[in-house]
Amino acid sequence: MISMGIPSTTDLIADRVERLLLRHEELLRTNALLLQQVRQLGHERDQLQAQCQAARQRLDALLAQLPEALLAPPYPHTPSGEPTA
Repeated sequence: MISMGIPSTTDLIADRVERLLLRHEELLRTNALLLQQVRQLGHERDQLQAQCQAARQRLDALLAQLPEALLAPPYPHTPSGEPTA
């Protein structure tokens, strides 16, 4: 005869299964939230990359408008590194 104070093996297994199911549901919710964050961060990354590319294009356009004399070094050097006279 089973004592009233000691749970049966079946009861122990059922309790364990219930806890595992609760944990599984919790992990599913957490995973869904993490996937949502990954999508949001991917979208944010894509926007930042597009902004960076647009800024790079604006800089290239501004540099193209500058006269060549402004882009050259102020003091021309020889290949050895010595300033020219």
